[in-house]
Amino acid sequence: MKRILSLSLLILAAAGFARAADNEAPEGFTPLFNGTDFTGWHGLGTFDIRKLKEMTDEERKTKHDTELADMKAHWKVDKGELVNDGLGAYMTTDKDYGDFELYVSWKLIAKGDSGVYLKATPQVQIWDFTEKDYFKMGADKGSGGLWNNAAGSPGKDPIVRADKPIGEWNTFRIIQVGARTTVYLNGKLVIDHAPLQNYFDKSAPLFPKGPVQLQTHGNEVRWKNIYIREIPADEANKMLVSKEAEGFEPIFDGKTLAGWKGPVEDYEVVDGSLRCKPGKGGMLHTKQEYGDFVARVEFKLPKGGNNGILIRYPGEGNGAYTAMTELQVLDNDSPEYAKLDPRQYHGSAYGMIPAHRGYLRPTGEWNFQEVTVKGSTIKVELNGTVILDGDLSKVTELMANTPHPGKDRTSGHFGFAGHGDSVEFRNVAIKPLK
Repeated sequence: MKRILSLSLLILAAAGFARAADNEAPEGFTPLFNGTDFTGWHGLGTFDIRKLKEMTDEERKTKHDTELADMKAHWKVDKGELVNDGLGAYMTTDKDYGDFELYVSWKLIAKGDSGVYLKATPQVQIWDFTEKDYFKMGADKGSGGLWNNAAGSPGKDPIVRADKPIGEWNTFRIIQVGARTTVYLNGKLVIDHAPLQNYFDKSAPLFPKGPVQLQTHGNEVRWKNIYIREIPADEANKMLVSKEAEGFEPIFDGKTLAGWKGPVEDYEVVDGSLRCKPGKGGMLHTKQEYGDFVARVEFKLPKGGNNGILIRYPGEGNGAYTAMTELQVLDNDSPEYAKLDPRQYHGSAYGMIPAHRGYLRPTGEWNFQEVTVKGSTIKVELNGTVILDGDLSKVTELMANTPHPGKDRTSGHFGFAGHGDSVEFRNVAIKPLK
């Protein structure tokens, strides 16, 4: 009897601990909901946050106050749970986030749907997966998909259905690195490293930063245990390099310049990275030539740093013009570059196609970049976000009308175009494409 009683007490203690742990963040995470009030949150609907910057201070305040009042009219805290009646503005974090890991528990009470917005962008979908009226929209596939992605695109639908029955608690674990979204539902992987598309502008990448939002959609939803952890640059880079890593061959050994030619005396190896010597540079390039390939490289910019990645370089001349292209490597925010042509900023196919800006890490931090070259097309993904995706064969307007005789090259060397700044590169690898 004593043993049975002790076991019962242990079970009760464990249950009590589970309840006490609600809304208390695990180590390394910050609670977004404190279990008692709306501290750290405001109201906002589905809204392009870029427009907030275009408003006057007075216009922003008016919008903020109006949506906050709307939120408070339709949300409440009940026994440590955030509860929405299905109407009103969405619960929106005061803080914006870039790369992060997010936990959020949710429960649908009855027929309905909802979602979690990431960087103010819809959405990681929540479904009543039993409601036949929703099957035509994909509800039968379960929750966790990036529902507002284009039909047929990666991440649109979950890999598996992992929902618990309606009326039970579900938990998302969401990892966001750049535009890349990974979602676990109740411990099962449902979205694997898929790009979350920009709902507001299909031609632009996902916002660099934005708030987390809890969506309302006409039905009661309950939320709790909402925790977030911001992911530092080095960890984010490791996550990115670990994905689809098969087939990549290192082309820099981290110790010597074996396998490279050109002005090798103007570069040095420092702590495992390849660095352009101050005031030196030139077209350092591989001995091997490549046709179609995917290249991965980490780079670190000093203040005002300028370099370039050479694609299909012939081994002579100024690679910005004689190669298929030079992809800019540049400290975009340096004052000296404030008035450049858009086709001169980081990630751009120099003088031909501009890249989207705003996705570089601060100078002094390592960035991760992947470059995919297929035929006449080039795609540049910086820190998990595609900033350029273009076809050089379709370029008709050239910066300053300067010819690019190498843009139609089908093979050549991979390299770096040093311009005298101590830009560093490491973990340089290439996967040839057949």
